[in-house]
Amino acid sequence: MRVVIVGAGKLGYSIAELLSQEEYDIVVIDKEEKQLSNIKENLDVLTIAANGSSPITMDDPDVQGADMLIAVTGSDEVNMVCCILAKKHGIVHTVARIRDMQFMSEAKEYLKANFDIDLMLNPEYITAMEINRILMVPAALNVEDFAEGRVRLFETKVRRKSPLANIPLKDLDIPKSILAAMIFRDHRMIVPHGDDCLMAHDNVYFVGEKGAIESFSKNLVRSDARKVSRAVIIGAGRAGRFTALELDKQDVQVKIFDTNRERCRLIAAKLSGHSMAINADGTNLELLQAEGVADADVMICLTGDDKLNLLLALMGRHMGVQKTIVKVDRYDYIELMEKVGVDIVLSSRFLAASEVLAFVRRGGIVSVSLLEGAKAEAIEVVVQAGARVAGKKLMDAALPRECLVCGYVRGSEAFVPNGHTVLEPGDRAIIIVKVKHSKNVLKYFQKD
Repeated sequence: MRVVIVGAGKLGYSIAELLSQEEYDIVVIDKEEKQLSNIKENLDVLTIAANGSSPITMDDPDVQGADMLIAVTGSDEVNMVCCILAKKHGIVHTVARIRDMQFMSEAKEYLKANFDIDLMLNPEYITAMEINRILMVPAALNVEDFAEGRVRLFETKVRRKSPLANIPLKDLDIPKSILAAMIFRDHRMIVPHGDDCLMAHDNVYFVGEKGAIESFSKNLVRSDARKVSRAVIIGAGRAGRFTALELDKQDVQVKIFDTNRERCRLIAAKLSGHSMAINADGTNLELLQAEGVADADVMICLTGDDKLNLLLALMGRHMGVQKTIVKVDRYDYIELMEKVGVDIVLSSRFLAASEVLAFVRRGGIVSVSLLEGAKAEAIEVVVQAGARVAGKKLMDAALPRECLVCGYVRGSEAFVPNGHTVLEPGDRAIIIVKVKHSKNVLKYFQKD
C-alpha cells in the first residue's frame, strides 16, 4: 500500500515513522526542504519538495495511484484542498487534520460529505478527550474504551501498600469479568500468568466489562484521594480550551491560565460561572499560590514547551497538587517525566497517529491505542471468516507469545476469554501486542 503524507511537521513525521515501521510505501510532500531533511535523514521514505495542494503535484508519478492521502499541514484549508484534489486524481481514501474548533463542533459531517474527507484528525481534541476520560477514573494512568464502550482498558500504578501487591495473580480477588492483561516493569512488557505477582511501582493494565472495571478501580483509589472537583490548566491553546470545556461540563471547577488575552477571551465566553480564564503568567509561583493552586486536585500543563510543562508539573507537585498531567511533543521526554514524578504524560501526536494507524490498516481493525511510549498496542479487531483463530480454541490457535487476547465482544455482551474460548467470525477481539509483532499477529484475525 502506498500512502502519501502532505506536511512534514511534527505530526507528519510521527505518522510517517509509524507507517514506515509497518512497511507501507510512504511518500512525504512538503514545500520546505528543511522540514523534509529531518525525515530524509531518519526515515526510510520517499520525500518530494512540492506544494501538496497543487494539481501538478497530484500528477507526479510517485503520487498517482496511491491508496491513501493524509494531509496534516498547519492549515485546515490546505488540508481540505489536498483531500479534494486527491479524490479527483483517483486516490481512494483521504485523511485531513482539522484544527479549527468551530469546524469540528459545527460542520464535521458537512466537511466529510462535501470535502471528500474520510477521517478528520484533531490532535488537540483527541488529547482533551483522553484527559477527561482518565480524570473521571481516579486511579487511572490511562483509560481506553473499545466496542462502543462495552470493554475498558484501565492502567494503574501499583502502590507500595496496594492490596494487589506481592500476591500471585491466581490468588487475587479479581472479578471474573476482569483480566490482568499486561505489566510494565522497569520498561519491560510482561504478559502475566497465574503465578506472577504485581510489584510496587509496576504499571499494570486491566481489561474487562466497563461497569466491572469502574467498580474495581474504586478499590484502588488512595484513601486520601479526592474526586476531581478542581483543576488548574496552564496553557489556553486548542488543547487547553478543549480540555477546559470538557471538564467544565463534568462540573469540575476549572482555572485556566494563559498570557494571551485573546485565547483567554475565547474560552472565558464558553465556561460556566464556576470556572474562569485568567490572563496571566502560569509560571508565576506567587500568582499560583494566590489563586489557590495548592488546593487543586489536578494540574494539567498544556503549553507548547515540553520543558516548561515539566517544570510546571514539578512546581505543582511541590505546592501539593494531587495529580499532574503533562502534554509532550518529544517522545524521549515521556520516560524522563515519569521517572521524576509526573503522574500522566500524554503525546497528542501519539494519540492522533493511533487513529491514523487503525484507519490505514483497516481489514477489520476498529481502533488502535499506543501504550507505554508506543512499545505496545491495544487493538480492537473484528474476527473475519476464514481467519486462523476463527472456530478454534485459543489454546489451539498457535498465537505468537508476544500477544494476548484479553477481551472480546459477541453481540452486545463483553467477555474475558480463557484458553478454551472459541472466537467466531464477527466477534470483536481486544488484543495487546508488542508493536514490532503487531503486523504478524493481526494476520491471525484476518482472512488469509
